[in-house]
Amino acid sequence: MSFSALDSELLGPLFATGAMRAVFSDQARLAAMLRAEAALARALARCGLAPEALAAAIAAIPAEDLDPAALGQGTGLAGVPTIPFVKAVQARLPKELERSFHKGATTQDIVDTALVLQMRDALALIADDLTAVVAALATLARRHRATPCVGRTYGQHAAPVTFGYKAAVWCMGVAEVADQLPWLRSRALAAALAGPVGTLAGLGDQGPAVADAFAEELGLGTTPIAWHARRARMAEAGAWLATLIGALAKMGTDVAHLASTEVGEVAEPYVQGRGGSSAMPHKRNPVSSTVILAAQAAAPGHVVTLLNAMAAAHERPAGLWHAEWHALPQLFGLASGALHEARTLAEGLEVHADRMRANIDATRGLLFADAVAARLAPQLGREAGHALVEHAAEAVRATGASLREVLANDPALASAGGVLDAAFDLTPSVEAAAVWTDRALAAADRIRERLSSSDR
Repeated sequence: MSFSALDSELLGPLFATGAMRAVFSDQARLAAMLRAEAALARALARCGLAPEALAAAIAAIPAEDLDPAALGQGTGLAGVPTIPFVKAVQARLPKELERSFHKGATTQDIVDTALVLQMRDALALIADDLTAVVAALATLARRHRATPCVGRTYGQHAAPVTFGYKAAVWCMGVAEVADQLPWLRSRALAAALAGPVGTLAGLGDQGPAVADAFAEELGLGTTPIAWHARRARMAEAGAWLATLIGALAKMGTDVAHLASTEVGEVAEPYVQGRGGSSAMPHKRNPVSSTVILAAQAAAPGHVVTLLNAMAAAHERPAGLWHAEWHALPQLFGLASGALHEARTLAEGLEVHADRMRANIDATRGLLFADAVAARLAPQLGREAGHALVEHAAEAVRATGASLREVLANDPALASAGGVLDAAFDLTPSVEAAAVWTDRALAAADRIRERLSSSDR
């Protein structure tokens, strides 16, 4: 039985990528714990507190040799995975090395550091997909920079924009979150080595030197004091992941609506058998949008768990730290699945420009009401022009005539033909949208370059 979508063989492939599921697998966790212990042994040896051979002996133990099921039974008894893990590793070490194993460390040091190592691998996967999504959305926006479509507010037709503008909004939303990734790495990717109450007193005056050497061996950051009970970095990581999912959900929300039968302006990429119905053979449901929106709905609860864990009692709490083990892997899994589907959309979205044009005309010119009112303001005054167009819009709804026809028959506008012709021209709306599209894409390109540079 599986207790989460991330590790479910049935649901996992829908909500999380295989690569991300592998990063947070039991075997990967045990491998990370072994890496942490080997790094500790090297740090101890550098300070003369452990034999040089200890690190090599630990590194020679394959994670596959450790039985997760047996360790799980031990975890159920001990309350933490480190105790049965330490016993299992000690049993595989020579007696002359075993006494120096895990010296000075406590359970939380190994569990937290292993999680950070997994997070580093997970963030690398996310960075790759983030870069690809931003690039693909920028390409989509440039391709449709001058493709006019309906702008909607409150679910209603508002004024013309372009589809490139919509895609640029999606692109910038994701890029802004991506821009915070280097900062998040600097905050979250810190080693944890502080001993039972955070002072490494068991190592005497060598404690700070061992802690610094431990972090250096793993390529992780250090902190000036133990973060056993300072959980902001975990909450920040979770909040960033949820914010990323939220930015992707903006696109998913729009695509799901635009792909609806009545709108029909876009369609998700066609894949045989994807998005079908067990009852209705004609269905082509928006699966990518669905997965993204499901992730967005699930993510906030996990963030709340991480925020609650910040209320840690004294030097180490009961329960709150353990709750993080449920939340962070789930958020990484959800983010990976959402990014995968967002990339599918960004790289393969079908755009129906003819349908976009038809929807512009669907309200018989009402989409240009704002432009008409603005052009009449110098002649009639702002309030009077607005009231006249509002009254004309009601006539359009009542009679089925076009807004242009209704206005042309208004005596107050007998000499305003040229003004009206200009108001119903799409060109100014397209040009204005293109300006903002170009600005956004230039900013997104800079962010993408910074992200690529930070990865190197």
